[in-house]
Amino acid sequence: MTIIILAILAVIIFWVILTYNGFIKIINRAKEAWADIDVQLKRRYDLIPNLVNTVKGYMTHEQGTFEKITQARSNAMNAQGVEEKAQSENMLSGALKSLFAVAESYPDLKANQNFIELQRELSDTENKIQSARRFYNSNVRDLNIKIESFPANAIAKMFNFAKREFFELEGGSEEREPVKVNF
Repeated sequence: MTIIILAILAVIIFWVILTYNGFIKIINRAKEAWADIDVQLKRRYDLIPNLVNTVKGYMTHEQGTFEKITQARSNAMNAQGVEEKAQSENMLSGALKSLFAVAESYPDLKANQNFIELQRELSDTENKIQSARRFYNSNVRDLNIKIESFPANAIAKMFNFAKREFFELEGGSEEREPVKVNF
């Protein structure tokens, strides 16, 4: 009888260890995925001043647009947490869309090689952000499912594993698309 109880206890302990390690694996994948997003966002933030400086020479009457982009970039760089970061990224994407819409009125700018290269780099970065966001959200989905699923939810409560927020853009499908930079 004691052997049966010890065997059951060993199975339970083994299950707890496996479940705990599964949580740690998913949490670390989500952290890695967030780091990927952060790297791409920083690359985007580094490209924006170059883009603004290139455009400034052509758009002398668009100071409000430049200020809006600068403020949105600053807010995005200082945002904390997934939800605040998503909101600030929405604002930055909108500001960049405004810049490219205004740039349509300047044919010389659209032909500038530096501007064309910055467009290409920004478009590439937007695609990488979108990919990193999908990777992060899939890991968060897996973590949240495991936290909510029985019997793993008992281990999640025991070790205070918390659900994470998805990194989503708000608004309609138009806002969910990367910034369009093709002219």
